[in-house]
Amino acid sequence: MRYKRFQIVLIATFFVAALSCTSNSSANAEIAAQSNASAPVAEPTPATLTTADVAKLKWIIGSWKGTGDVEKPFYERYRFEGESTLAVDGFPDETLAKSDSTTLFALKDGKMGNSGETRWAASEITADSITFVPVAAARNTFKWQRVSDNEWKAILSWPATADKPARQRVYKMERVDKK
Repeated sequence: MRYKRFQIVLIATFFVAALSCTSNSSANAEIAAQSNASAPVAEPTPATLTTADVAKLKWIIGSWKGTGDVEKPFYERYRFEGESTLAVDGFPDETLAKSDSTTLFALKDGKMGNSGETRWAASEITADSITFVPVAAARNTFKWQRVSDNEWKAILSWPATADKPARQRVYKMERVDKK
């Protein structure tokens, strides 16, 4: 499946986050439930973007090794297909010999996002980051934040629910094709 690796990482991250929350956090859950009930939460919305906005992501082009809350490192390559589609290829190992998945984030009708059952769309692009918000069958947001020419971080965030506090996972992405 085209989005298998990307979805596996996101699903695995969700389950790790769920398992890391212990039953001792009932006070946090109660506070989260109270704050959710008392204050309406604005739903994040996708931004209207142009190809000039998408061009700001040139810093992410290249091959990357991801580490963090995963059993072993994962490997991805980010590349452009034309001026408005960012392709993310997943690889099973550090050789980067053969991709086992590809996720496309395409600009269409002013919105940049992936296709499929579970979808996100960009809510903001800056010179050093892109933030994605859920648009279908997803709850979490994620942000790709540039640290340097050879490093960036992927920050996945889940909102608080009635029974769980807000949580976050951060993955460090290191360039394997050094500039």
